[in-house]
Formats: sequence, structure tokens, C-alpha cells
Amino acid sequence: MRLVLFFLWCLRWLPPHWVAAMGRGLGSLLFHWGRKRVTLINLKLCFPSKTDEEREQIGRRVFQNLARSTLELGRVWYSPVENALANVKLIDKHHIDVWRGKVPVIVLAPHFVGLDMGGTRFSHEYPEVFSMYSEQKNKVFDQALRRARQRFNNATLITRQQGLRPVLKALKNKQLFYYLPDMDFGAKDAVFVDFFGVKTATVTAMSRLCEITGAKVVPLVTRQTSDGYEARFYPAWEDFPTGDALADARRLNAFLEERVVEMPDQYFWVHKRFKTRPPGEPSLY
Repeated sequence: MRLVLFFLWCLRWLPPHWVAAMGRGLGSLLFHWGRKRVTLINLKLCFPSKTDEEREQIGRRVFQNLARSTLELGRVWYSPVENALANVKLIDKHHIDVWRGKVPVIVLAPHFVGLDMGGTRFSHEYPEVFSMYSEQKNKVFDQALRRARQRFNNATLITRQQGLRPVLKALKNKQLFYYLPDMDFGAKDAVFVDFFGVKTATVTAMSRLCEITGAKVVPLVTRQTSDGYEARFYPAWEDFPTGDALADARRLNAFLEERVVEMPDQYFWVHKRFKTRPPGEPSLY
């Protein structure tokens, strides 16, 4: 792991277009050595009308885009501050500025390949940001990850092991919660609702947090572009939560579907999004 971190540190010296090209090449290799099978199963479930060849092309680009974003962390983690985020833009900030400091805000951040880039830029410009993360088994990497996510403003990091109590406290203090709910965390505190027509375990924590704190949900979606990243804010959700956990979860997944259709090769399809199944249903993997 120390060698990997040293490699990322070295990449800070290379021109961005070189690193992007290296990432695309590495991703093409990893497509065959990594979670190709999982990725193609996810794509077949979500895009059944596409041909096998079309899904394979999307899958290959997913790995290319993901590898590129990973290598570009070298610049974000280790370059001087004025250079680290030079090619990451925040767009339509008025959607969050209108609520900032007035009410608690949950910033909904789906798992697209530019997630870390957009999150870092966001926390740099909005120092009251906090987020949750899972502690890494490798202590060296865990320490590096924490240092990188806190290098610009010492952002608050809450581990999943700490639960929701510190999240509630931070929200009530009107901090901005950078929240990533679109993964399979198991059946606990989740409901099964459609995601591209597939029953998917979807956490209900966001609607519960809104009910308790009165928080507004403002989505932030990061797109990888040819020369960097664009993190775009969307209008705060109206009439949310509804008091119906199923309806709230469906709204979350419907919003995700719309964004995924816009850039299917940038979503985190390598994750076993459909691992948890309704009782009695066999594994899809």
C-alpha cells in the first residue's frame, strides 16, 4: 500500500492529460482482471434492451473512467492547494447557497466516478461540510484517506461504526452532510424498491434524518469531462419526506436513474448493487 501511495504522489508531477491517458489504459486492463462479471450483470439487469456488445462497451468505459479518476487522486491528495482542484468546478451553487446556514442540508451525492473530486471541491468551498466513511482495514491507507479528505479544511468525518447520533448533532448545527446512500448496505433499515425495474435494497436513513431535523435534500452530481470534473447542484427536493418510506426510496432511485441514463459509463457498476435480495429470491450474482 505504501508503494501505491508513493505512485500516486509521483503522479502529481505529470500533466493532467498524461494521467488521464494512463488511467484509460489501466482501466482497459482492469476490465478483464477486475469485476467485469459483476459490472456486466448489473448492466444487463438495468439495460436489458441493449446488446451484449453495447453493454460491454459501457462496462469497459466504466473501468477506464474509474481508473482515470483514481490516478487523478494523486494531484488532489498531494499537489499544492492552488493546483489540486484547478480542473474541478462547482456549478449552480445557488441551489445550496439559498439554504446554507438557514436549515440543515443533506447533500445527496450518488456514486459516480467523480465522487471524490466533487466532494473535495465542495468541502474546500464549504468548510462546514461533514461526511460518513467506512474505516479501511489497511491502517496505512485509512490514515492516508483521512488526511486527504481533511487536507483543505479539516472536514468532520464520522465513521459508520459511530452510527447516526453524531450525524443528527451536526445537522442540527446546520452543517452540510455530504451523503452517499446509493449502495447495498444490507436489508437492515432498508426497503425494496425498483431501480431500473429491479427490486433493490434502498436505505431509508435520508428520509428519517429529514423527518427528525427538517433538513433539505440538495443533490450534487459529479461528471467527469475531457479535461476535468463538473460537480452540479440540483434544486432542493420539494415535498420530501412524505412520511412513506417506500415512496421516499422510490424518489431517490428515480432521481438516480435519470442521472445514470445521462452518463451510464460513469456510474459505479463494479459494486454489487443488487446483492441483497427479497426473502426467498436467489442471488443475481
